[in-house]
Amino acid sequence: MLETSARLLRLLATLQTRRFWTGNDLAGHLEVTPRTLRRDVDRLRSLGYAVEATSGHGGGYHLGTGTAMPPLLLDDEESVAVAVALRSATDTVAGLGETAIRVLVKVEQLLPARLRRRVGALQAMTVSVNRYPQTAVDPDRLATLAAACRDSTALHFPYRRREGSTAVRTVEPLRLAHAGGGRWYLVAWDVEREDWRTFRVDRIEGAIGLGARFVPRQPPGDLEAYVAESLAHAPFAHQARVKLRGSLEELSQRIPWWCGSLERLDDESCVLRAGAESLDGLVCQLVLCGSDFELLDPPELAPQLRAAADRLLRAAGPAPAATKGTRRGRRARPGL
Repeated sequence: MLETSARLLRLLATLQTRRFWTGNDLAGHLEVTPRTLRRDVDRLRSLGYAVEATSGHGGGYHLGTGTAMPPLLLDDEESVAVAVALRSATDTVAGLGETAIRVLVKVEQLLPARLRRRVGALQAMTVSVNRYPQTAVDPDRLATLAAACRDSTALHFPYRRREGSTAVRTVEPLRLAHAGGGRWYLVAWDVEREDWRTFRVDRIEGAIGLGARFVPRQPPGDLEAYVAESLAHAPFAHQARVKLRGSLEELSQRIPWWCGSLERLDDESCVLRAGAESLDGLVCQLVLCGSDFELLDPPELAPQLRAAADRLLRAAGPAPAATKGTRRGRRARPGL
């Protein structure tokens, strides 16, 4: 009986690693006969797992969706990841606070001591600072989008533009991206515009329609860099260009991506393009880039920069007077 139970657990874990297994591949991977595999699949079904099978050439097995949630089988790293994700759920997804705590209690009760110590250390050494309003995102919506990315299923949904108008978009979803502050983005191929786009999930309004399956396209290179670049070039109400001294390599290491995007001008200078919803916001971004800059455009930003400089100088107060009699500034005493 113990051998059968261990075999069932291994079968379940294997089915969870891939969307579809052919019968021969699965039996070979588990080192069992096709007859034993069929019996073990029937046992999993009796426990509530919706193991779906297809017959004929190329037939096989995959985990489907059932009417009830069966137990999950997680390895060490997956268990720690679930616990950590549940702890941070209240900061990233709206409305999951109480539910996340209930699930976390159940998970931690089953964690081995070595894993509980890892999760506990992370909790003890981490503080959550939620000083700013979080963007509310429906967890069910995130789950729908994530499943569409996984299954390569086209989507169509009403999307609210920045200026407030709404249009239906048809996309081929690729990945979800989280940018902090509760902001989630969907990276997808826009069918109408025939290009990659990023969509703010909280601007997807109304029902999300599922379309046909599609063949995934070649992703846009470094996905993380693409999302950062897309957010930097979003159609903000105000944009600015400034000139910075330094090579592209040097400035890329020093200036945060959220300040804007850098373009090489020559070996010793670059142009930083920044965007914000207000001129004051632009000033803040340019100050926080931590480098001297020369304003290229727009000219209307110059008064804002002068006003901000005056406020900073007033806040700093008068510069301290040079100390008299310091060794560096002391004159030689005449001989007696």
